[in-house]
Amino acid sequence: MSIQVNVLEAKTQLSRLLDRAEAGEDVIIARAGHPVVRLVPITTGALDTPRVLGALRGKGWIADDFDAPLAADALFTPGADERRRR
Repeated sequence: MSIQVNVLEAKTQLSRLLDRAEAGEDVIIARAGHPVVRLVPITTGALDTPRVLGALRGKGWIADDFDAPLAADALFTPGADERRRR
């Protein structure tokens, strides 16, 4: 089931609307009759799972020459194009 309430009503009955959303009801808050937001419960599965350190180990890499100097032609020099044209 779905319920649509205006902003003023949502302000005065926020606790009740939160309870209804947690119960699975679709709660939509409207401004001047136009739907703006939907209240939905947050699923706790992802929030309750502890993080595992090192879970992404081996998934990425950095090239051996990552911090090597760039070639001169790869560098940007402001105004270089204008100087070449002269």
